[in-house]
Amino acid sequence: MPWFCHQKGPESSSATIGATMTHAHRSATPISTHDTTRIDDTRIKAVRPLITPALLQEWLPTPDAALTLVESSRAAISRILHGQDDRLVVVVGPCSIHDHGQAMDYARQLKQQADALQNDLLIVMRVYFEKPRTTVGWKGYINDPHLDGSFAINEGLEMARALLLDVLALGLPVGTEFLDLLSPQFISDLVSWGAIGARTTESQSHRQLASGLSCPVGFKNGTDGGVKVASDAILAASAAHAFMGMTKMGQAAIFETRGNQDCHVILRGGKQPNYSAADVDATCAVLKAAGLREQVMIDVSHANSSKQHQRQITVAAEVAQQIAAGDARITGLMIESHLQEGRQDIVPGQPLAQGVSVTDACISMAQTVPVLEGLAAAVRARRQKA
Repeated sequence: MPWFCHQKGPESSSATIGATMTHAHRSATPISTHDTTRIDDTRIKAVRPLITPALLQEWLPTPDAALTLVESSRAAISRILHGQDDRLVVVVGPCSIHDHGQAMDYARQLKQQADALQNDLLIVMRVYFEKPRTTVGWKGYINDPHLDGSFAINEGLEMARALLLDVLALGLPVGTEFLDLLSPQFISDLVSWGAIGARTTESQSHRQLASGLSCPVGFKNGTDGGVKVASDAILAASAAHAFMGMTKMGQAAIFETRGNQDCHVILRGGKQPNYSAADVDATCAVLKAAGLREQVMIDVSHANSSKQHQRQITVAAEVAQQIAAGDARITGLMIESHLQEGRQDIVPGQPLAQGVSVTDACISMAQTVPVLEGLAAAVRARRQKA
């Protein structure tokens, strides 16, 4: 019986009904025009309309070929995580995306390597649209797609989804970091692998988000190098949760998740690098104690390269040696790579160099190819030892 047809039973009284009735059950609450602006939104400068995920997906729907690729690549990554496939997941690409054309140039070149090395590596293009900042700075392609402080977020969402569809059309799966809690509704259906960054691994909201994502998710160790927070995050994300969010129709809702069994740790260094065999042993001991799979993905950038982008090549070679020696616990690598080497600042009125990162420094595609070939050779050597 609807609440507005409620009839008082013999055991009910008006006092009882009044005591238990909530605002959601009242049919005639007077509408208030009381001014609360003195205490509400006092630091909000503007509120602008946001496109709904459903409308964006109607404008930019997922073709059948892209749907099949996302589904099959997610399943393949899951098999690697569960020890059913001995290949290495390699998430490689620019630190951040800032230009559609340059990203596609990179994707076409990476696709050639993905095809050539597919027996040993499952290559996923790193397509990062959101950038966590230590203080302030450019927050990424979705937040500020024109790199000018105009914050054209609706355009950014459309441009981001369009790029993902174009990369998938090449036959290349994509991975991204999930930073904003609403943006996954706009793009996560196109993502084969996701990351939760070092600054957000400890966030309950991001752990809950990961528990409901349809793709495998890697949790980075904390910025101090601590692995326990990532281990805790995996446990949390594998469990069911209920939390508030936004539906694809833009409606506030309560989401109940089933839990994500395809989560793993990413070692990215901290106060010191943590990619050595001893570091892998220590991490796996923490995971074993928590009852989790003993496996790691190693990010050869960030603190593991001591913020020196060219050291990624050295770190990757050292990790390859561990893989070739037979360590099956290393299931993946992350590499920051762009068309050209290095980085550049965004300077108003000054044109940007083509194919150069505007956030962290990257190695070039020319430098990346031999790194990928070395990792593939390491996987073949490990396979022979198995």
